Amino acid sequence: MSGSKVYSQDIIRARLAQELPHWRYEDGAIERIYRTQGWKGTLMVVNAIGHLAEAAWHHPDIHASYPSVKVRLNTHDAGGVTDMDFALAAKIESVIMWQPAREHGPLAGTPSDPAYAYIHYDE
Repeated sequence: MSGSKVYSQDIIRARLAQELPHWRYEDGAIERIYRTQGWKGTLMVVNAIGHLAEAAWHHPDIHASYPSVKVRLNTHDAGGVTDMDFALAAKIESVIMWQPAREHGPLAGTPSDPAYAYIHYDE
């Protein structure tokens, strides 16, 4: 996608503040750290991000550790952050931070018992 528009640092930071407030710009990429409750949660988050990235055909750098997952996005062949990165970041954010119980629909979400927790949700 070398024809993709690369954004300046100022535009990237402004868009992050408006669209993805838990993401930040660092060293040429947008990134987010998802805090998990342990290895099981980390693997669930990595696999979800992997599925979204493969479906989008846009592949982030992912660092997995026991209590967290760090995801970094930039468009390598364009040489910076593009709309592709913002779009995939938004999709990742919506899936990873999804809390069905807050929608008051038929899906209850995970029980409030800490034994079932796998991720720390942003409040």
